[in-house]
Amino acid sequence: MIFYNAKIYPQSNNSNFIPCGYISVENGLITAVSAGMPVKISDGDIDMHGLRLYPGFIDAHTHMGLIGDGQGVEGEDVNEDSDPITPHLRTIDGLCFTDGYFSDAVRAGVTCCVTGVGSTNPIGGDLIAVRTYGRCADEMLIRRVGIKFALGENPKSTFAERDAAPVTRMASAALIREALFKAKRYMQDKSEAEENGEALPEFDMKSEALIPLLNREIKAHFHCHRADDIMTAVRIAKEFDLDYVLIHCTEGHVVADILGEEKASAVVGPVICDRGKPELSRLTTENAGILYKNGVKTAICTDHPEVPIQYLCASAAYCVKSGLPKEEAIRAITVNAAEIAGLDRITGDIAPGLSADFAVTDGDPLEIMTNVKMTVIGGKIVYRAD
Repeated sequence: MIFYNAKIYPQSNNSNFIPCGYISVENGLITAVSAGMPVKISDGDIDMHGLRLYPGFIDAHTHMGLIGDGQGVEGEDVNEDSDPITPHLRTIDGLCFTDGYFSDAVRAGVTCCVTGVGSTNPIGGDLIAVRTYGRCADEMLIRRVGIKFALGENPKSTFAERDAAPVTRMASAALIREALFKAKRYMQDKSEAEENGEALPEFDMKSEALIPLLNREIKAHFHCHRADDIMTAVRIAKEFDLDYVLIHCTEGHVVADILGEEKASAVVGPVICDRGKPELSRLTTENAGILYKNGVKTAICTDHPEVPIQYLCASAAYCVKSGLPKEEAIRAITVNAAEIAGLDRITGDIAPGLSADFAVTDGDPLEIMTNVKMTVIGGKIVYRAD
């Protein structure tokens, strides 16, 4: 299939805007991107009539499918707060793939999101990248991308009510360290036993879940708002040589120069929200721009359902209004989001070999009156405006 007569907006640094071009798709992948018109046009090819074609938008941090659309408590599977340390929880086992917000995402051109557990636990479970369209969770799954960690107010307030640790920031960090030390020792004991032909240590599911993290196969996603919590996340990541992402990073603007020196990555958001708790007292829409100017690779998220996922582009637009360059805002919801989630070899841009995931718009996606006219996931048209 060929999508032709389109304004094409690749997002890689070495790619240029194509004012009139076409994209060839085969078996769900992009096979060619070129300027001009194709030599041959078949009946199944799609004339884009000069519409804009962007990489499918990516929301790098959500709780999609774990907090139901208008379902109340029955639809909430986001926080297993019976135990502060639960790295062995798998998001896919709680994902409601029929949730109505997936359809909203598709209509907004959001083709992929990272979703997972909430932030009541210092270690909560895994995070997965999913396509926003599919017949079941297994079909939507792209890959496991990380383990969720949480610092600050949420773990404290949850477990203080139960008179159990953690009730301080120190205890949250200590519990995280304890679990990581235990997993590191467990991994070493397994390796030594296998090398020496000895009996393996007693199976520990929590430690098993952390081994890919310690091997840097997946990333540590640290929920952190305040500047001190942000720096605690950096400190723990350096102690255990973790590949990490700062989620929310609300006061990142306070320590942006330090984060730039650390070559940190941040997922900023929710952007369009109130200062609903003390940790958000220094929330500002200038945050993403300040982080970017200090060399921090930055993505923008909705933290759905804190902000519904269909307002991802609106969130990016407010960051532009407050200083983030427009081209960088588009990257923050496409290629940057893909790179931070470890998906850049799969999706997030318009280039041969990547998944054919597109958002087709009738104008600038950061303008409020722009409409998504078509959404393509894996080369399949999953939404088309009347």
